[in-house]
Parts: sequence; C-alpha cells; structure tokens
Amino acid sequence: MKKNITISIFIFLIISMLFIGSAYAAESIKLATTTSTENSGLLDVLIPPFEEKYGIKVDVISVGTGAAIELGKNGDVDVVLVHAREAEDQMVEEGYGINRRDVMYNDFIVVGPADDLAGIGDEEDAANALAKIANSEIYFVSRGDNSGTHMKEIQLWQSAGIEPEGDWYLEIGQGMEPTLLVANENLGYALADRGTYLATKDKIDLVILSEGDDRLFNPYGVIAVNPAVHPHVKYMEAMQFIAWMTSIEGQEIIGGFTAHGEVLFFPNAI
Repeated sequence: MKKNITISIFIFLIISMLFIGSAYAAESIKLATTTSTENSGLLDVLIPPFEEKYGIKVDVISVGTGAAIELGKNGDVDVVLVHAREAEDQMVEEGYGINRRDVMYNDFIVVGPADDLAGIGDEEDAANALAKIANSEIYFVSRGDNSGTHMKEIQLWQSAGIEPEGDWYLEIGQGMEPTLLVANENLGYALADRGTYLATKDKIDLVILSEGDDRLFNPYGVIAVNPAVHPHVKYMEAMQFIAWMTSIEGQEIIGGFTAHGEVLFFPNAI
C-alpha cells in the first residue's frame, strides 16, 4: 500500500514539474517592429538564442514604425523596436514608453536603375537627389506607410522644397521589400534602408546612387511599454528582451549579421 502511495506521489511530482516547465516555456511577449528589421533577416538570428536562453517566446508583429509605436501606445504589444527617433522620444515623453535604449544603426540610401536617367549618381545631397528625380518625373516609389523610412523621405522632400505629386510618384502603402520590388519593376527610384536593400539585392537590379548624406543616418531604438499606463503588459519579460539586445552577446550577433559580405546593422548599445 505504501509502495503504491509513493509511486502515485512520484508520478504526481513528475507531472507537476512537466506542467510548470511547459507553462514557463509558453511564456511569450509581443514585439512590434519595422518591416525593414524583419525583411533584413536579422530577427531570425537574434531572437532564437534569446528564446532558448530565457524560455520566453517572441511574437513578432511587423509593421511600419508609426504603426508599431501606436501598437505600443495602445498596449497591444510589450516592446517596440523602431527607427524614428523623434517619434520614439515622443512616445516616452507622453508616458507610453519607458527605458528606451539605443540598439544599432545603419543608413538610408537612394536607389534606382543603373542607367540613372534622372542623373542623381553624382549627387551627395539626398534632398537634391530627390529634387532631380521629381524634375525628371521618372517613377519614384514611396512606402507611404508612416514608417521610419517614409518619415525620412518626407523630411527630405521638405528640405528640397517639393511636395511630390503626379503620375511619377507612387505611394504603395507597403513595407520596404515590396517597395523595392515595385521600384525595380517600374525602373524607378526609392529611398531604402541599407539593410533591407542588401537583403533584397538578389531579387532586384536597382543600384545605390546617392548615399553618405548625414541626414541619412538611421538609428534604431528599443522601448518597453510602460506598465504604469498598461498594467497588463509583460514589463519584466520585455526588459529581459531589451537587456538581451543590448548585451555583449546580443550586440555581437547584430554586428556579425551580414549579407553579400556587408554588415547590415552596426551595434551601438555598448
């Protein structure tokens, strides 16, 4: 009798341990991030080691920066990874975000067909490059989705003193990779982040025509959603994710991620 009771207790403990382990492994957080980050393939190498180390699954929602920040403000996600510093700072100042950290950076580039009929290949000023495209009325494909890239594009048009409109200006309301594909199909131009361009390079014939302008600097930040505003968010788990991305190990993964022999993102948390 005692033997049977002992066996029953043992089985109960094993089942309990399996249940606890399963519940722990099932813990998850929601990450809102940009299409450019996901299109680059970086998350495919950065997230799995975090999930394995901490037992926390990361559910990625890939949208434009503006939409990602709105998801954070609404409490629909736990953490946000984006690239529009003014919008990020506003999210924190309004109290929706907390503990913003620098993660990495790359740059924006103006790409187009190799024959470059708009003649922007010798133009280091990005705003002047866009002005030449507008004057030539050769297709320019805009993301048109309130993403960080779209916000940067708007700033450049404003610097050029131009409000783009007409048949030559195509706003497609989609992510970075589709934008590059549409520009490629129409032998047109586009503003892109370097990471997605390199990751998509095998699918397109577009080349880099204007780069290096200081205004094309493209920093990324990660922000936890404020639990004081949205008590249901998984703040501690979000902070573990932020700590991972900004740790030596996470930064080494970011800095070691390449395409066509080039680094896509440069870590700058450390």
